Amino acid sequence: DDLPVSEGIEPLRTALRDHKNALLIAPPGAGKTTAIPLLLLHESWLHNKSIVMLEPRRLAARAAARRMAHILGEEVGNTVGFVTRDEKKVSPNTRIEVVTEGVLTRRLQNDPSLGNTALVIFDEVHERNIPTDLGLAFLLDARKKLELDIRILAMSATPNVDAFAHVLSTSDGSAPVINSEGRMFPVDVRYVPRQRSDKLEDVVASTVLRALRDDEGDILVFLPGIGEINRARTTLERSIPSDVTIHRLAGALPFAEQDAALAPSASGQRRVVLSTDIAETSLTVDGIHVVIDAGLSRVARHDVRTGLTELVTVTSSRASSEQRTGRAGRIQPGVAYRLWGKIDDATRLAHLPAEITQADITQVALELCAWGTEPDELVFLDPIPKKSLSRALTTLTQLHLTTGNSDAKLPSITELGRDALRLPVHPRLANMVLRAQHSPELSWLACIVASLLEERDILRSSKNIPIDLAMRAQIVVGLTSHSDADRGAVQRVRDRAHDLATRRQISSQIFMSADFIDRHTGALLLHAYPDRLAMRRSTPGQFITRDGNGAWCDTKDILAAEQFIVAADLDADRKSSRIRRGGALDADQVAVALGNDVQIERVLMWDKNRNDLVQRETRKVGALRLDEHLSDPLPCDETTDALVDRVRDTQLEILNWTEDTESLRQRILFLRHHLGEEWPDVSRKSLLKTLNDWLRPFLSGCTSRRDLERLDMSMLLRSLLTWDQSMQLDELAPATYQPPKGKPIDIDYTDCAAPSIDVRTQRMFGVTHHPMVLGGKLPLKVVLLSPADYPIQVTSDLDAFWSGSWYDVRREMAGRYPKHSWPEDPHTA
Repeated sequence: DDLPVSEGIEPLRTALRDHKNALLIAPPGAGKTTAIPLLLLHESWLHNKSIVMLEPRRLAARAAARRMAHILGEEVGNTVGFVTRDEKKVSPNTRIEVVTEGVLTRRLQNDPSLGNTALVIFDEVHERNIPTDLGLAFLLDARKKLELDIRILAMSATPNVDAFAHVLSTSDGSAPVINSEGRMFPVDVRYVPRQRSDKLEDVVASTVLRALRDDEGDILVFLPGIGEINRARTTLERSIPSDVTIHRLAGALPFAEQDAALAPSASGQRRVVLSTDIAETSLTVDGIHVVIDAGLSRVARHDVRTGLTELVTVTSSRASSEQRTGRAGRIQPGVAYRLWGKIDDATRLAHLPAEITQADITQVALELCAWGTEPDELVFLDPIPKKSLSRALTTLTQLHLTTGNSDAKLPSITELGRDALRLPVHPRLANMVLRAQHSPELSWLACIVASLLEERDILRSSKNIPIDLAMRAQIVVGLTSHSDADRGAVQRVRDRAHDLATRRQISSQIFMSADFIDRHTGALLLHAYPDRLAMRRSTPGQFITRDGNGAWCDTKDILAAEQFIVAADLDADRKSSRIRRGGALDADQVAVALGNDVQIERVLMWDKNRNDLVQRETRKVGALRLDEHLSDPLPCDETTDALVDRVRDTQLEILNWTEDTESLRQRILFLRHHLGEEWPDVSRKSLLKTLNDWLRPFLSGCTSRRDLERLDMSMLLRSLLTWDQSMQLDELAPATYQPPKGKPIDIDYTDCAAPSIDVRTQRMFGVTHHPMVLGGKLPLKVVLLSPADYPIQVTSDLDAFWSGSWYDVRREMAGRYPKHSWPEDPHTA
């Protein structure tokens, strides 16, 4: 009862007795987290039901539960317990449960009535984490629809009062705001401006040494991330006094190291705690009288266009600065060093944008689909960005975690999607783990790969870190080692993978060879990141992703020459993203993993090398062409169309035009010329125009050039004639002329007006009637040849020639070819 916040307990009791909601504002160190649940535990309106308090971090949840249990003189798990993703210490006697934010969402999805719960406390609501916003929206919706008698209390030192008061009042009557001034000790704020050229770790080290020299008590340093913490520790270790110990405090560190950072210093010792913003709220770090604030925060920024999320370092808000400064004045006057100029305070935002407006909301979208209420019917502190939600829903559809529903704005969640919600990983990674469960080896590998991607990279070098996740998996299972591998990070991945496997009853006692891991890592990743499949361009290390964006890695990287990779971890560069982690796979693995997403494009084409018709089958995913196969086409209408097109493209030349066939075509044209259009037009121009009429019916079953060459073109041309025309053809336009001597001579019908024959003169001796066609109506043009086959006379009246100019021709030929016969009267020769 001696905690500063105790002064505001009576107004708070009254508010919660008379109203459904309340907002408590109390300064850092006032004791909100540990005092309020205990002071409200015996309120009559609780009806002996439970209090659930949400903490934004696992470390804070554990610490708060331990502190309250200590106050009660009990062990954690009795009256006060806690539940996090990794730990659970509760019992049937537990009345106060401290839970991490995601736990509330899971409970609401499983039981919207929240069973035996009468009060839900949202602690440190100013941090505006996604689970807080989502849990509050679901709880307000469930309370309204199910008419639940559950009260809501929001607590913080620096909340956005207007936003919270509006949301809580809108949902169910008014929401009183209780201000508890508390008993904050004065804090001397000192500004230490840092120049852009100054390394952060150097400024931190010099400020720590100054504080050790000028001020009393332990020192808490706020830094944006574990990387900055490690660099600051390395710099400090070079000059820190021997009676000062350095501790790290971050959510990614082992519990033992976290607990050591929170414990008070040994007698005669001072300590420096290098912390992320995990110590900004809720936690009490004993003995701290000096705070050094780097003024930076690390937040997630989601690029809707690329679908990528990047952790970026930003200037912290004024609310954050006040929270951090308050750590120094909890139990006595303190000192706060701010590593920026006093004028810079005015340029800082009062609050950073809410995470739900900045980060990847795929998990939120899946929760919404499972909850079933349309987003615009839920009460959010900040509306969900429509573009981000649309992108997230598209991702869920690609993962087959949801299915389209034309009757509602939100798609329906699938059974696979519900299973994914039960796993404490991103829906992408949950999908990967779930789809691997047909094989024990793949299941265990999927747990390892998911943990590698959920945790910070186990390779910590700053120079050309290999991107291969298969190699990292081999490090985790002990098949290989790497000089840049962080042992602590490797162990955290192992622990996380074991926890994930346990949740799905997957055995982790399975041996996997290096070859197995190399072979299957990329294929597993594709179940998580189907949109980040990438194909190598012509240059090693340069890739194009499924949606057409660029990606790259170092040309010397082991995956630089792979044809296909899955770029699981990319920076968010809009032009060409750098690949930080990924895995290789082949075209067949892509086809198996993506299933119906793989488009098979079949095209009939004329292959120049084969000089034949082939079927080109191309497997594609988005803009990527997986592979291409050539095969013999099957008989079908499409094949027939392609063959007809080829005949057209070659101007009929691909067909088997023999001399006899060409003669037949000319004979038919000859008869059309003389007898009229009832005879078919078999000119090349007409044949090309009417291919579908005269050629296509005979191509059934044909699939190749050879089939075209085998066609009997004479038969095809004759098929164009009527029965009577077929009977008249040879009579009216015979193919040959039989002279008195020797073999028949082909008649040339090229000139329809004057068909002709070329014949040696001696073979025509004895002919008394000129050769005729068209039923004796049209004389042939006879070209008489010399023994050397040179023309010596062209005549259409042979009888007149024999009787006339033959005398002069005979005399000349006899002199030139004396061995041949040149009779005076060819009529009788």
